[in-house]
Order: sequence, then structure tokens, then C-alpha cells
Amino acid sequence: MKKRMLGNLEVSEIGIGTMGFSHGYGAVPEEEYAIEAIRKAYEYGCTFFDTAESYGKEMFYPGHNEELVGKAVEPFREKVVLATKLHIRPEEFGGDVTLYDAVRKHLEASLEKLRTDYVDLYYLHRVNEAIPVEDVAKVMGELIEEGVIKGWGLSQVGTELLKRAHEVTPVTAVQNLYNMLERSTEEIFPYCLENNIGIVPFSPVASGFLSGKVTTETKFEGDDVRKWVPQLSNENIQANQPVLDIIGEYAEAKDATNAQISMAWMLRKHPYLVPIPGSKNQERILENLGASDVELTEEEFEALDEALDKIEVHGHRGHIETEQSTFGNNWKDKE
Repeated sequence: MKKRMLGNLEVSEIGIGTMGFSHGYGAVPEEEYAIEAIRKAYEYGCTFFDTAESYGKEMFYPGHNEELVGKAVEPFREKVVLATKLHIRPEEFGGDVTLYDAVRKHLEASLEKLRTDYVDLYYLHRVNEAIPVEDVAKVMGELIEEGVIKGWGLSQVGTELLKRAHEVTPVTAVQNLYNMLERSTEEIFPYCLENNIGIVPFSPVASGFLSGKVTTETKFEGDDVRKWVPQLSNENIQANQPVLDIIGEYAEAKDATNAQISMAWMLRKHPYLVPIPGSKNQERILENLGASDVELTEEEFEALDEALDKIEVHGHRGHIETEQSTFGNNWKDKE
């Protein structure tokens, strides 16, 4: 698989988000199946795996997903880039306990679960409005100097906050919601390009909608975050069909799937962009990674981009969230 750079980290141009093995898309597969899926992705050429300390807390316990990933990649740890994320709150530090101490405690727990002595990319999962992002950036810089992380990142942020953080400790990558239906994050593209900051889109297939496999008949039950995704209401699924019609034309012409076309399009949008589609299905994971083999010509890309620009999209989540206003609040204490 072709490679790209996220700051100073070289990764496969498509990674995988592993959350679905622990949470988010209904019933999860057996651990053996999940580990096999991650290893099959690596054999295919994927070298970028994304997890978080919180993945699994809804159905299992915090760190469940990190444990899965750690077991899966242990045989080839040095050949892959591992990304994980932390949440930090004001009550975790104060007095003799510094912000550094609190962050380091989170990191050490993640390192143990991931079976490694360093993390390649350590994200602040959501900015906490009560903690200056500059303070977190300073701590991340110290961790980089110590060699326990290679780079750091932010998630669901806009240019203004990204700039504040980057000026303290250079940001390696930003993980934001981005796909054909959610394009507001394009506002950070110029700053990222100018400052060599990677862009890591999560939900690049719009929670499955762009694959064409999610319809008004699809039922989201139990631990499935898609029940709260605005574009997946029955009304918006119907209203956004014109996007699928366009993708379908390109998929047929390129002998590709809808999902592959949606990621091939975004790969042409920015040179430092690496999508991390998430799935709990082995076949779907390999299909998503296969988007790396789909080439859109400049003419095809421009025509597709122009066609998308003309379509009104219904339902919008946006790319700016904080601990106090996060999408995750939708399912807190509701299951």
C-alpha cells in the first residue's frame, strides 16, 4: 500500500479505526476474530491503527479496545504506527499533582494495555474548555522529548484552537470528522498544509451511508452510535440520496465500491490526509483498504468535486466539539 506522512510519521495512506471491535456498532465480534481482522489488515499493507483509552467502556471497560489492539499488533509492533487518545479533566490534577502527572498516568495505562513502551501518536480526544490547550501542548512536548510518544494530536478542532496548540508544541495530526457529507473541516486544510500537519478523517464513509448499505430499513439497536448520527435519520437518508447516485456512477466506471470512491476522492483533496475507516467486519476492512488502489484522474476528481459542491446535504454534526459539547454525550447514561 502507498505511504503518506503525518508530520514526521510515515503510515499507509489508509489506516483503520478499531473502535468497532469494542463499541459503537452494536454487538461486537469475538476477540479472536477481532485480532485476526487487525492482523489481516496488516498483511494487506495497513500500518496505521487507531484506538483510544475510552473505547470499550460502554460494553466492557475503559481500555478494552487498547488491549485488543495491543495483543493483535504485538508480533509486529515496531513496523506499525499506533495512535491512541486520552481524556483529561481538571479534577485529576492540582496541589502536588501536576497536569503532566495526570497525563502521564493516562499514558502509562495505555502503554501497558498496548504492550509497548511508546505511542506513536497521542491525541487529546476532546479539548476540555476548563484546561488551556496550551498547557496540554506543553505536556505533550515534554513527553515527546522523553521519547514515550513520537507525536501528538487533537480531535474535532478548528483552525483557531489548532494554531494555539501548534505554536506551543508542533501538532502531528488532527483527527476530525470528514467525509462527503461532512466537509466543514476543510477550513483547517490551508493551515495544515502550511504547517505540515496531518489530517486523519474519522467516519470517512459517513457511518456507512456512503457505502450505500445503510437504508431507511436499517435498524440501529443497543450500543450503536449511528442512532444519533444526524444524516442517518430516515428523513436525511432519503434526502441525501443524490450523493449516492453520483458515487454509484463513479464506482461502476472504476470497478470499485461506493466506499472506495468516497475515500479515493478525499485522498485527492489533501496530500497529508489519511482516512481511518472503522468496521468490525473483516471483509469490509479489506474493502476499505482497497480504496488505496482506486485512482481518480484529475478530470474525474474535478468533475466529482464539482458535482458534490452542487448538492445540498441534509443533517450536520460538524467538526468542532469539546468535552463539554461532545457527540458522545448523546449516549451517556442512556444505555
